[in-house]
This record gives sequence, structure tokens and C-alpha cells, in this order.
Amino acid sequence: MNKINPTTCVATSNLKIDIPDNQGRNIVLYFYPKDDTPGCTIEGNDFTRLNDDFAANNSVIYGVSRDSIASHEKFINKFNYTIDLISDEDESLCKQFDVLKLKKMYGKEHIGIVRSTFVISPDGDILKQWDKVKVDGHAEEVLDFIKAL
Repeated sequence: MNKINPTTCVATSNLKIDIPDNQGRNIVLYFYPKDDTPGCTIEGNDFTRLNDDFAANNSVIYGVSRDSIASHEKFINKFNYTIDLISDEDESLCKQFDVLKLKKMYGKEHIGIVRSTFVISPDGDILKQWDKVKVDGHAEEVLDFIKAL
């Protein structure tokens, strides 16, 4: 997939998010498995810590999971995130970006989100994609990519 199908999503802060961005910014869209779990919390903390740097480089960050808006709001408030989270309860965004995969946990198989990040231009082009993301240092790596654009 090189270009995304334009879509509008529901996010925290009572936002409707247009993808691609209708304000001319790049979008950093990071998919994560579940609110308030260790790796997802670290990733959210890292992107929040660098949020001003992304904004200074004409980019906006959105986290995406299948959790509800209510769950997202609790998660944001608990950790004081300055980024918004998109609720993809119907999995339409997850399916468009092909991040739902068969996973194993404690010997049981289930379909879940594979941690992935996409940088999307204002024209809807996917400029960069990371699959099976390891959290440590990832937000910095994405920022380095954005700065090099």
C-alpha cells in the first residue's frame, strides 16, 4: 500500500480526524495493542515527550487501538499524554493498514494488532512504515525520519 484511502476517525478530545491531514501536516499513525499495558504506555509516553518536536516539524501524532474512546480518555488522563488517540472499535483503520495478525499469548491464538507505525503525507502517500515495532527508541527513530524529510 503506497497511498491511503481518505477516512475520518473518532478520537479523544472530541475530535474527528481526517486522514490524510486536511491542515497540510504529516501524520504519524502508530498502532498499538491495548491501552494501559506496559509497552503501550512506554510508547505513548515517548511520543508525548517528543510531541512538540514533531509539531515543530509539521507533523501530528495519533495512536490507534481497538479500545473505546472512554478507555482512551482514561489512559490519556492517567499518564498526561498530549497526543490524541483514535478509537478503531470497528477495526476499519486496522484493516486498511493491515495491522491485524494472528498472535499467540500463553499458548492461545488470537487476532490482535501488531505494533506498527506509518508516516502519511498530506497527499495521503505512505512515506515510511515500521512493522513489528520494538518500543525502545522507536519514537526517536520516527522523529529522525520526519526531520530528514
